[in-house]
Amino acid sequence: MEAGNSVKFLDCRASLADPDLGRRAYLEGHIAGARYLSLDDDLAAAPGRGGRHPLPDPEALAAKLRTLGIDDQDQVVVYDDAGGAFAARAWWCLRWLGHEAVALLDGGLAAWPVPLTVQTPPPAPGSFSIRSPLTRIIDADRLSADLTAYVLVDARSEPRFRGDEEPIDPVAGHIPGAICRPFQENLDSNGRFRSPSVLARRFPADGDVVCYCGSGVTAAHNIVAMRHAGLPEPYLYPGSWSEWIRDDDRPRATGPDG
Repeated sequence: MEAGNSVKFLDCRASLADPDLGRRAYLEGHIAGARYLSLDDDLAAAPGRGGRHPLPDPEALAAKLRTLGIDDQDQVVVYDDAGGAFAARAWWCLRWLGHEAVALLDGGLAAWPVPLTVQTPPPAPGSFSIRSPLTRIIDADRLSADLTAYVLVDARSEPRFRGDEEPIDPVAGHIPGAICRPFQENLDSNGRFRSPSVLARRFPADGDVVCYCGSGVTAAHNIVAMRHAGLPEPYLYPGSWSEWIRDDDRPRATGPDG
């Protein structure tokens, strides 16, 4: 970070079961100066054919970041209380809009050593602007045209991947040829990211890697882990399984990897 630049915190706490939980938690206590960024309202568009959490309109997200006081020169730090499951989406989205100076708070809110506050003074408007993306995206049409051209990495739990259970989406299973790398296993017993060398062994080092999950949220956690491990930027399939299953012509698989 260059001298004179500010550090800005974004609170990204969320719950798939309770869309308002993150906002309530923020109001009950947050890192001083942090602003709240909503998974459903800010980091995703409305559910539909694009899945449960389609990417937001980039201009709308940029406008939101300006209202939160984010400037182009700021070092942004995103956090949650779920091991980075939701904050990783914010990290990815800011990089999607071309903001390189964004980091995920390792260990989340539990690792913050300073007492929280309930104070929310209004920020001055920021100068955040959209720049060239630092991410890679692939859509369902391109992916389904030749699944064998990509190395697919599924961030969901193994029971969901295998199709043993599916608590959220109407169809169980995974995209054929994918491997299962649950995002929770990127963390150690203290809830911090494992070392780069350990993470590098979790993920493919070659080929066009595509990260996906149920709705494109926790897939970003695997992208954080891959970048932390020094691996190349993978693709994100934003629609993920929740979009994939909306077309009956797209193949599906159950069982273990492969």
